[in-house]
Amino acid sequence: MRLLHTMLRVGNLDRSLKFYCDILGMKLLRQKDYPGGEFTLAFVGYGDESEQSVIELTYNWGVEQYEIGTGYGHIALGVDDIYGTCEQIRAAGGKITREPGP
Repeated sequence: MRLLHTMLRVGNLDRSLKFYCDILGMKLLRQKDYPGGEFTLAFVGYGDESEQSVIELTYNWGVEQYEIGTGYGHIALGVDDIYGTCEQIRAAGGKITREPGP
């Protein structure tokens, strides 16, 4: 199991990218607009996503700020067998809130 990324919601993508890239020295690894969902995802980090954990910045179009605690989104983990991992979590008493799949 490997930590892939942590998702944070941001109210100003340009300002956030300047902070993470220009001040903290991260690189913009990829960015994509999703017009149907009205959001943009930007992934930043210190190295390639195949080797290091990164930060996913999510900008929901038209949302300029979040209250403390509402900007956190999720932590993504990578596993070799998502179905087997979900069964292990269930067997240990955990709850799967979203089944694997598209």
